[in-house]
Amino acid sequence: MVPVWLTDTVTSDLNRALHYTQLWGLHGMELRTVGGPDDRIPFVNEKQIREQLEGTDLLLSSVVPSMFEGPVSDRAAWMNDLLQFEDTLELCRRVGCPRVTISPFAAEPGASLEPMAEALQQAGEKAAEYDFLVAVRNGPETACPTGQALADLLSRVDAPNVRAAWNPVGALRAGEDPATGLTALAGLVTLVRCSDGRVEGGRWVDTPLG
Repeated sequence: MVPVWLTDTVTSDLNRALHYTQLWGLHGMELRTVGGPDDRIPFVNEKQIREQLEGTDLLLSSVVPSMFEGPVSDRAAWMNDLLQFEDTLELCRRVGCPRVTISPFAAEPGASLEPMAEALQQAGEKAAEYDFLVAVRNGPETACPTGQALADLLSRVDAPNVRAAWNPVGALRAGEDPATGLTALAGLVTLVRCSDGRVEGGRWVDTPLG
């Protein structure tokens, strides 16, 4: 597993992100927004990313496009995401990034797992053509708030390159003991997001990373 952090939670400036990655002793980064607020993967300054990473031993562990972030009931929207997925995969090929982190759709009452699995299956098949991994994240705002929920969804996807992007704090915020979620995801985790904080009165409180 590669512990990484999502850089634009602190800064969208790539130079500063590289500085903090080294300062905090992490080995990798996830890139989502690089530059201005509208510079979202895959529509970013690719040349800058290549030049800034050249000569470092840091890993570009994952990129995070705006994909499957709406409700699964909006089939037209996620089919359009799949059409645009090619742009992200081409970017990954050019900058040497091995995985793409995506959402398992937004939380939606009564939503079925079947269309979610169908969408992830298609994404996995597209990524397999490039020999890339698809990392599906959990989080309280998603259709898979916990590790167990994410494991249930991934069990329905017949694509070995579709794995889990494990967010233990997200699971904790959703009311799950992270150890329980991690057990459910055994053998499926390809990426772990780092968060610093502490539990006070049964609730997670963020502290500065590092």
